[in-house]
Amino acid sequence: AYGGAGRAGRRHLPMITQRRPRGFSLVEVLVALVVLAIGLIGVAKLFVVTIQGNASATSRLYAVNLGADLADRIRANRTAGVAYAGSPASYGCTGGALKATLCTPAQMAADDLNLWQAQLRSLLPAGASGTVTYAAGGTNLPSTYTITLSWPEAGTGQSLSYTLRVVI
Repeated sequence: AYGGAGRAGRRHLPMITQRRPRGFSLVEVLVALVVLAIGLIGVAKLFVVTIQGNASATSRLYAVNLGADLADRIRANRTAGVAYAGSPASYGCTGGALKATLCTPAQMAADDLNLWQAQLRSLLPAGASGTVTYAAGGTNLPSTYTITLSWPEAGTGQSLSYTLRVVI
């Protein structure tokens, strides 16, 4: 008898062991790749949005700094008055105390505007502009300068502006 001792007549078949699959199937790998690709697309989109946000913040920072720079120039040249609302021109008034003393307040204002416009063109996106309006004060009333900067938002084309009032 085949089998064990004491159990006559009973046959034992050899045990068949099932092989457990090892590794991953092709479908599992493809699903994992699709999930990974979707995740990477999301990360790329987030990166693009972050870059656009940084560009926007940088433009706004430059606009605020340019407005403050011109406001400081106006405060330093208080007697120029309406000349800051005029046209920019290069008189070479900057570069040292001697050159500054040779310019009239109106020439200094035109030179300040010229330098400011050059900075505006170099720091803000193409199509940026800056204007100054002047409202004379009356007797015992201060004069008011309104500095306005406008520029197209990078990536969106939306027009943004920043306005600063200087009361002197």
